Amino acid sequence: MDRRNSPPFCAAFCVAVMFFTMLQVSAVAQPTLHVIREVKHDVSPPLADLARLTPAQPNQFSPRVLKVLPTGPATEMPQYAAPDAALQQKVLAPVAATLGLNFEGLGLGQYGFLMQYAPPDTNGTVGATQYVQWVNAEFAVFSKTSGALVAGPTPGNALWAGFGGGCQSNNDGDPIVQYDKIANRWIFTQFSVSTTPYLQCVAVSTTSDATGTYNRYAFQFANFPDYPKLGVWPDAYYISFNMYAGGFVGADACAMDRSKMLAGQAATIVCFQQGSLIGSLLPSDMDGTIQPAAGEQAFFMNFGSSSLRLWKFHVNFTNPASSTFTGPTTLSVAAFTPQCFSACVVQPGTTQKLDALGDRLMYRLAYRKFTDGHEALVVNHSITTGERWYEVRNPNGTPAVFQQGTFSPDSNTRWMGSVAMDHVGDMALGYSVSSGSVFPSIYFTGRIPGDPAGTMETEQLIVNGTGSQTSGLSRWGDYSAMAVDPVDDCTFWYTQEYIKSNGSFNWNTRIANFKFSNTGNFSLSATPSSQRIHPGDGANYTVTSTPGCGFTGTVSLTVAGLPTGASASFNPASIPNGAGSSTLNVSTSSNTPFGTYTLTITGTSGNLVQSVPVTLVVSNSWSWTLQTYTTCGTASFFGGGNLNSLQWHFLVEPSDPAGGQYTWTLFDSVGTFATGSYCGYEYCSPPTGNDGSNITASRLPVGTPSFRVYGQFKTSAGCSTSYSGQVQMQP
Repeated sequence: MDRRNSPPFCAAFCVAVMFFTMLQVSAVAQPTLHVIREVKHDVSPPLADLARLTPAQPNQFSPRVLKVLPTGPATEMPQYAAPDAALQQKVLAPVAATLGLNFEGLGLGQYGFLMQYAPPDTNGTVGATQYVQWVNAEFAVFSKTSGALVAGPTPGNALWAGFGGGCQSNNDGDPIVQYDKIANRWIFTQFSVSTTPYLQCVAVSTTSDATGTYNRYAFQFANFPDYPKLGVWPDAYYISFNMYAGGFVGADACAMDRSKMLAGQAATIVCFQQGSLIGSLLPSDMDGTIQPAAGEQAFFMNFGSSSLRLWKFHVNFTNPASSTFTGPTTLSVAAFTPQCFSACVVQPGTTQKLDALGDRLMYRLAYRKFTDGHEALVVNHSITTGERWYEVRNPNGTPAVFQQGTFSPDSNTRWMGSVAMDHVGDMALGYSVSSGSVFPSIYFTGRIPGDPAGTMETEQLIVNGTGSQTSGLSRWGDYSAMAVDPVDDCTFWYTQEYIKSNGSFNWNTRIANFKFSNTGNFSLSATPSSQRIHPGDGANYTVTSTPGCGFTGTVSLTVAGLPTGASASFNPASIPNGAGSSTLNVSTSSNTPFGTYTLTITGTSGNLVQSVPVTLVVSNSWSWTLQTYTTCGTASFFGGGNLNSLQWHFLVEPSDPAGGQYTWTLFDSVGTFATGSYCGYEYCSPPTGNDGSNITASRLPVGTPSFRVYGQFKTSAGCSTSYSGQVQMQP
């Protein structure tokens, strides 16, 4: 959208009126790294004070159309229709989910909401105790237990009241609200583009209460940053834009410094600007309680010709030049024809058609890691044959499309969807539905893990529309949002636009939650994750079961993968109500072979099964911890030699110029097994030369290769510096 030469009434949030020439051949072969430093940051007053500081908004009814910017030549109607091998043919039972809350969100006539723009850019998410919905150009906080209004509606730019600059003065929208499930914080972001410089405004709550205070930021962009989409990841808040500068420049994939923003400190953004042939990237957004592996890269995705394209983003805020954006990995999918970009969705009683934005994946790219260790990404988009969805597994290894499907049980158009998964792998997909006989309405479907691959169950209504959008207004969306409750990890929350009566600038939104009947489940964890023992020794693991979504069953425990000569037992053998711990005792014999073994601990309750792996290493190695002494300097033992002769050779560095005496002792889990002393460059007892001593000990493992010892020493002067270390002797 372009607001630079327009009066305020031409303001547009997520997108605005703009004509440009597509840059057909200017794509950059490699993405360009650039770093953006904050314009400003501060800490806000509480939300209630911010609302009071915000000036009155424009005329109570002067609505404006927000035009979406395409990332390529717009095809208003499909030029061809590819056969859809993923089109679901089987009709399943009604979706096995029960609606809970189902109430009005922001929109015409609701809560004193000020109607200013179309479309609403409907999105929202759920936190510890609240649900927040943000549309163009206000947000509201609701109780997640009752749906009652807690705060708002509040203008989006009120979050930056007193901040100064465009973030405070411009309420330009393209809003996204997210919840950081790791830190229990809210993240609000919208852009400021009706005046220059172009800004992305970001506010991170200081607590889990959306009505509290916020760490506020403004970041300046050289190009017009359209259609921002935000994902939460352990090492950063990842955000993408479609960039324009007289034409489409390309998508910009960016990482905001999460740790700094959580702490309210000065922050930067590291970005990789793509070429003009790459558009509308979605960043991965973590659901659930199990984080990706430490250091795992975030993911970005879009679609190509009958394919998905996956990138990986590693960010280094300390040394941005070492950040990487690699890809794409192209994943072939069933052939499809994208739904139209604009004005192709029919409605009853009017020739006015609605936009579908079929040129891009729909928000969010939802990531989840499960208790068995597998990772999945789910995403959807609109195609001519229905609502296409995907589950991609192993994105951090060799990614593969695990399943895909096109949901279109009848001739009605389904579009503008959002999809997510709960903690047991149930999937929920919400969307708009319209046709010549169906007013724009809101539905959802879903699946449980036992359903045939690529299928969804029979859809369920959230709310019927009772009117069509008319008067030349085609704008719809531009997105919706399916979220998962971070507390129970099984309740889905969906928000979407609909119409109550014929007209324009009279949209409403709905907020609904639901959960699947099979979500009463449990998860397993085990500590430690790995243990090393000698043949004939034993090892204990603590196995913990955590219930979810009302699970009250008994979890019976078993283990598989034991080595030869080993046995195992659980105490207790089962966990009542799925809540508690059991001790797994593993015993080995003297003839148990050396090796690394993966033990699979399995919990079963009826037809529910959860597993967690642990590692058992059987070897002739041991870890020795040095006893702490005091010293005048940093002396180090460097050890080497062949322990087949049960001989250790040590050298102390640096030498003690005063010729003081050092003593040393090595301990294992049983106790002291070898002692010695050192004077200058030779051992005082028993002296064997300039560099070593013969030490004999019955517990020394034969065949241990060379190793290094960092020790603690005490001089005759009795100095006070101390430090510790460990020797790991491998087989």
